[in-house]
Amino acid sequence: MILNLSELSDEPLHAQISRQIRAKILSHDLVGGEALPSIRGLAKEQRVSVITVQRAYDDLEREGLVWSRRGKGFWVAAIPEERKHTMAKDRFTEALEELVSHASAEGLGATDMRRVLGGILGKEARR
Repeated sequence: MILNLSELSDEPLHAQISRQIRAKILSHDLVGGEALPSIRGLAKEQRVSVITVQRAYDDLEREGLVWSRRGKGFWVAAIPEERKHTMAKDRFTEALEELVSHASAEGLGATDMRRVLGGILGKEARR
């Protein structure tokens, strides 16, 4: 599994792993019933501790994105499309609320924020 982890990030490694696997699940790169790499295998591949991968998998399991069988491994949960969409939308809303709060604290008004978001969405549409 290809993940891009950075020791320099403010985000903990387990959170980087769970975020990237979550994105793969929500974007259909990983599908329901598909086995995830073993904890030891992913830890070795990504050069992180087994505990780091275990924490990431546990986070994903709590969110209902993966399921496990003790001693057997972890699999991607079968998630209805509507729920995937809702999960992605909720995560986007949370992230955007935080960004808006920071931007507002730094003096940006709603008009400036809308203009910036519109520009970003315009760039994305052209991709």
